[in-house]
Amino acid sequence: MSSGDIQYWVGFSKVSGIGASRLRALIDYFGDVETAWNAHAHDLRQAGLDRRSLENLIQARAKLDLGAEVQRLARGGIQVLTWDDPDYPPNLSQIYNAPPVLYVRGRIETRDEWAVAVVGTRRATVYGKEAARMLATGLAQAGVTVVSGLARGIDTVAHQSCLEAGGRTIAVLGSGLDTIYPRENARLAAKIVEHGALVSEYALGTRPEARNFPPRNRIISGLTLGTVVVEAGQSSGALITADFAAEQGRDVFAVPGSIFARSSQGTNELIEQGAKVVRDVADVLEELNLTMVSEQAQARAIIPDNEMEALLLQHLSSEPVHVDYLGRAVDLPIAQVTSTLALMELKGMVRQVGGMSYVIAREGGAEYVID
Repeated sequence: MSSGDIQYWVGFSKVSGIGASRLRALIDYFGDVETAWNAHAHDLRQAGLDRRSLENLIQARAKLDLGAEVQRLARGGIQVLTWDDPDYPPNLSQIYNAPPVLYVRGRIETRDEWAVAVVGTRRATVYGKEAARMLATGLAQAGVTVVSGLARGIDTVAHQSCLEAGGRTIAVLGSGLDTIYPRENARLAAKIVEHGALVSEYALGTRPEARNFPPRNRIISGLTLGTVVVEAGQSSGALITADFAAEQGRDVFAVPGSIFARSSQGTNELIEQGAKVVRDVADVLEELNLTMVSEQAQARAIIPDNEMEALLLQHLSSEPVHVDYLGRAVDLPIAQVTSTLALMELKGMVRQVGGMSYVIAREGGAEYVID
C-alpha cells in the first residue's frame, strides 16, 4: 500500500464518530478511502453519514496535514496496517468491527497467528500473579504468542513472564502509541517492542481515557485463538475481554479461585457459564491444538503454500471427509492427495481424525484459509 493511501486511513482514524461500520459504508459507496475522504458534503450525506460525523470529518480535513501525520509516524517507527494490507493480522480480520487502522510499534509476525490472551484484574493477588506467570511462561515455551493489555496486575505479569521465557508478546493499548499507560510500564513496553509489538487502533496523541479500554479489549481477544482470564472480580475489565472472545467465536478459559476471594468471583462465574477450567498450561494448549506450534511454524516457513492445498481446503470443513472423496472431488490420484494432506497436517492446516478422514484446522473460531 502506498503512503498516499495510508494518509487517508490515518485521517479517518482521527475523526470522532467514524468507526469501522461507518468507514466500511463510505468505502463501499465511494469505492476507495481517498475518494471518501475528499467527497463533497452532499455526497457524504447521501452515503449515510450523520450530521455530527460529517461535521467532525469536515473539521478534520481542514485542520489535518495528512502528509505530516504520516511522517510523524515514520519518525516514531510506527507501522500502519489497514483492512487492505496483506500483513493485517488474519485472526483480527475475522472479527466483527475489526479496526480499520492498526498502529504497530515493533513487529507482528506470521507466527503470531498462534496467540493466546492472558488477562486479569489490576489488583492481582499472589495467587493470581503466580498463575499468570505459570501460564505465560508455558505458552511462551510452547511457541505461543501471549497477548495482553499492558495494565497493572495480571497483564504486566503475563507480558514480563513471557519475555523472561524468551517468547513473543503483544500489548494492546487504549491510547496512542506515543502514550504508555501506566507510566511505570514504559520500560516493559520498550522490551515488548523488541520481542513483539505494541498495538493500538488509536492515533498518536490519543490519551488513555476510560472509554477507550472496552473497545481495546475486542482487539486483545480478536488477535488470539482463545482468552484466559486468570483472576477477575465481578466488575473487572477482563470479563469484557472474555465477552468479546465469546462473541467472536473464540475459546474462553478461566483459572478457578477461592469461593471466598473477591478477586476470583468473576472467573468462578465464567466457569459456571461454561468457560473452560485451567489448571495448567496443558489445558489451554490441548484445547486449542497448540501442542506443536514450533514445529508447525517451522514447517510453514520451509514449505510454501500451493494451489493443491488451496484446492483441498475448498472441500474440507469441520465435518470429517475421507481421502477417497477428496480424490474424486479434485480429480487427482489418491497418492498425491494423501501426500499433500500429510504436509498440511504438519503445517497445522488440517487434522486427521481417524480412518483416513480429515477436518480443517480451526484457528480463532474460523476455518483456515489461504489467500
